[in-house]
Amino acid sequence: MGEVDFAQSQTSQACREVIEQYEQVVDEALRVQTPGGVFEVQWSSDGKATAMGQLAFFAEFLQASGLFENWLQSCPLHYTSPNAPEVRDVLGTWMLGILDGQYRYAHIGALRGDGVAPEVLGMTKVIGDDSLRRALAAIAPAPKAKHSAEERVAQQAQALKAEQWMQAQLRHSIAQATQTGWILDCDTTVKVLYGHQDGAVVSYNPHKPGRPSHIIHTYWIGNLRLVLDAQLQAGNRHSPSYGRTGLRALLQSLPVDERPKLVRGDSAYGSEGEMRQLEELQQPYLFKLRQTAGVKQLIKRQWARPDLERHGPGLDGLRGRIALEWLEHQAARDRHAPPAQDGPWCWSKRTKVKKIKLTCSSLTRMNPSRVGSMRCW
Repeated sequence: MGEVDFAQSQTSQACREVIEQYEQVVDEALRVQTPGGVFEVQWSSDGKATAMGQLAFFAEFLQASGLFENWLQSCPLHYTSPNAPEVRDVLGTWMLGILDGQYRYAHIGALRGDGVAPEVLGMTKVIGDDSLRRALAAIAPAPKAKHSAEERVAQQAQALKAEQWMQAQLRHSIAQATQTGWILDCDTTVKVLYGHQDGAVVSYNPHKPGRPSHIIHTYWIGNLRLVLDAQLQAGNRHSPSYGRTGLRALLQSLPVDERPKLVRGDSAYGSEGEMRQLEELQQPYLFKLRQTAGVKQLIKRQWARPDLERHGPGLDGLRGRIALEWLEHQAARDRHAPPAQDGPWCWSKRTKVKKIKLTCSSLTRMNPSRVGSMRCW
């Protein structure tokens, strides 16, 4: 069979020229400043792919921002034995395992054959899985029945230091994101478990009914998916009331001018406990309200009104008011405010409770935007 030479089009010729220029650039070594010193990175088109190939550039970001060094210096882990590993090796191994997608201690052994990654982070070696397990247990110890009361108090104090250490680093990484108006999304995630683990309880599990699970109460910045806090609970603690303390602590830890413009949640958060807590903090919120008898009567009355407002394809809404009984009692006790009535509302299948001035058009856009950012895990 003979071959026919076709004339190159302008597009293919331009692409070829760009590729040739790119090959000339990547042949030159790039110099990056990492926690382990200056390294030269060179592209190899013949080499095999590696999961840690981009580590040098990430290490340069850690060096320029100072995040890695601050994380090491503020770590509450301290060794007294001369045979103990260095804190840099412990935290470096932990971070490398996370970056490599490992989720078990035994998988750490796969990193011990990599001689470049430890040097990039300034480590002397990759520690074993047993050493990492003992180190993390020392950072955040778990009290057991055999421990005395004094040991339990010391362990709780150490766990509090570890939590403050990680929370401070997390706050520092998202500090700029809270300078502008943002929305705090709240949700619970069911994590299916296989095997025997602490807190594994058979309860509500829509994905694998009958299997034990953990519940993760998560709070993150809407649309950005930056997780601010996550609380791991037993499988039967899926109610938002079990994460109420963590939500309150998260809001109180933020300066008033950096708090969210709106706390958003589904119908599980539209209960008296969650709303009362946010009322005490004077925090605006937007929750779906369960269709109780009073809410159904409101929807029935509104449905008969002819003045529905069009807010998009298949979206009609109008304003309405409803009185929350516990808010009325609270206002009556305070004697400085009229009986509280929440509104205006916009409703479709579920009614939304709000404590901030929003139009019906804004409310109809709130729920789809939240659905797009719900999958944070």
